[in-house]
Amino acid sequence: MAQGVVPHKGTSSWSWGHTTCPQVFLTGRRLLFACSHTVRSMNVSASLDDASLTLVPGGEADLPVRVVNSGSTVEECRFEVVGPCAEWTTAEPESLSLYPGSSGDAVLKLRPPRSPEIEPGRMPLGLRVVPTSDPGGVVIPESSVTVLPFTEVTADLVPRTSSGSWRGRHKVAVDSLGNIPTTVQLVAQAASERVRLEFVDPETVVAPGEAKFVPLRVRSTQRIWRGVPATHPFQVTVTPAVPEDGAPHQPVLLDGSYEQTPVLPAWLPRALFAAVLVAALLTGLWFTVLRPGVESAAREAVTPEAIREAVNDTVKPTDGGASGGPSGATGTEETQGSGGTNAGESDKPEPGEPGGPAASKSARVKVEDSVGGGATKVTALEVPPNSTFALTDIVVQNPQGDAGSLVVTSEGGELLNLSMENFRASDYHFVTPIQVTGNDAVTVVVECRKVGRPVGRSTPGKCAESVFLGGTMKAAAEE
Repeated sequence: MAQGVVPHKGTSSWSWGHTTCPQVFLTGRRLLFACSHTVRSMNVSASLDDASLTLVPGGEADLPVRVVNSGSTVEECRFEVVGPCAEWTTAEPESLSLYPGSSGDAVLKLRPPRSPEIEPGRMPLGLRVVPTSDPGGVVIPESSVTVLPFTEVTADLVPRTSSGSWRGRHKVAVDSLGNIPTTVQLVAQAASERVRLEFVDPETVVAPGEAKFVPLRVRSTQRIWRGVPATHPFQVTVTPAVPEDGAPHQPVLLDGSYEQTPVLPAWLPRALFAAVLVAALLTGLWFTVLRPGVESAAREAVTPEAIREAVNDTVKPTDGGASGGPSGATGTEETQGSGGTNAGESDKPEPGEPGGPAASKSARVKVEDSVGGGATKVTALEVPPNSTFALTDIVVQNPQGDAGSLVVTSEGGELLNLSMENFRASDYHFVTPIQVTGNDAVTVVVECRKVGRPVGRSTPGKCAESVFLGGTMKAAAEE
């Protein structure tokens, strides 16, 4: 109920100030007054133009006001707009000064904003005319204003561009700026047949002042497995439904695009090439650094004692007397001496003795030499007189990685000549043994040019090489 409206008990009329309205119409939440347009007080009367006003939000209209001073003194009247139209209605001028018996005109400027908050329909308009000399003699002429409905729609595509290997996702944001619910239709059209566009809800209703987001799905009809991405443009049309007044609205056009990317990313070949390169580097590291170190450690574990034990296990003395099996047992009584052993076995020489079989023989020597100090010569093995040494194995070790020369010699000549920088550990086996005669010796000569550095250790002061000799020693029979 508007301010200043007081119902009279027992009657069907309403009183607003000093004005009586015999009929009141109730529409929605608004009161429409059917009153006389001319309202009088003791000294002042005012009237509004009885023409019915129809306004479109965003427009403007004028409503004339006539004020008459019927008193005997000069009167100043102030104007105050009341009712639901007061927020967007002003009086020009805001007051009038009238001489006794004169009249004056003012204008009410009605400017309803183009906003969803302005509801359509008929609404009352009242004007308070307040005499300054008699504030109690207020008069309130009244009228009504009809606000028309309007439709206004804006839309936006979010995002404008999408990307993906299989599909793209967009949303169409539809905003209703009108003052009535609006039905909109959405249509999407692609520039080619390589994509399909589909709205989840192609027709939707948007309330005044609200926004709705309608999902749009973009699907490619053909896959791009590798290569350059493809761009597919498309257009979305947002069309408001025809309003009640029959005036069509221009559709809203939105441009978008979908970038179809390859299924296999561009970085995949580079990643595969990098993986192959890393594998090659690891393989090279194994063969150049790790594997030689492992082989060197394994060869260092092969000591002369281990080789000697292996040779002793494989080389057995030849039994020239008794034979195994039942026949040997039968002849035991005939050849057995008083000592309980065979006569042939007691006369058989031991391995290495004159006339006996060859015995295994090995030697190991470590040679150290300083840089620039000349070659160092060390005797590795001496052959006794009347004996022959059959050399079958030579194992040389360079654990520090020294540089220089290593020569194995005997009086018969040079047996082996090596450059130390070419090996860490190396072994040589001869099918035909090298014969070293009696009173001869096998010597090792080392000349150091550069001292190596073992892995994880400090650099030593000298070159250090190890040489292992293996073979059999046989003594000549005594005459």
